[in-house]
Amino acid sequence: MPRPKRGIQLPRLLNEAELVKLFNSLPNKKHKAMLFTAYSAGLRVSEIVALKIRDIDSKRMQLFIEKAKGKKDRYVNLSPVLLDILRNYVKTYIPKPKVYLFESEQTGTSYPTRTVQQIFNNAKHKAGIRKEIGVHSLRHSFATHLLDKGTDIRYIKDLLGHFNIKTTKRYLYVSKNKLVNISSPFDDLWKNEDIEW
Repeated sequence: MPRPKRGIQLPRLLNEAELVKLFNSLPNKKHKAMLFTAYSAGLRVSEIVALKIRDIDSKRMQLFIEKAKGKKDRYVNLSPVLLDILRNYVKTYIPKPKVYLFESEQTGTSYPTRTVQQIFNNAKHKAGIRKEIGVHSLRHSFATHLLDKGTDIRYIKDLLGHFNIKTTKRYLYVSKNKLVNISSPFDDLWKNEDIEW
């Protein structure tokens, strides 16, 4: 018997103004660097907490994501702005991280994903954002904002580590670029022809 088809669940995301409010509501530099990294590289929470200092490749401007979902390794782009932020964080944060980029001060191990979600929820509340979203919305926002800027969906698929392009295509439904930038052929005709009104 065939399984019934599931509807497409659209990703929930933050616009640029909401992102600014969210980031500015974080007083803790480590927490801020964590959420900057999530948005800047489109990472899953599990990938953020698993990042090690050695995973930063400043020569190639990439982050190495080890054994991500599906046990696949991948590289993602490292923004020059994020690199500066991470360098500053590693140099100045006390206690200085030793292995993991974002270590728990109590245990010296990676942060629990639940803690990162709580950090996000607290920042969201403080910023006055009422949307029903979690930290994963930073990843959704990353992908959608890249689409809005005209980035090819195949590159976004690779950056997100999706196995199937169908998973990535759901961002097409929320990208404002999809329909807003399609002009009516009438507009072109109006500009180029002598039509009287």
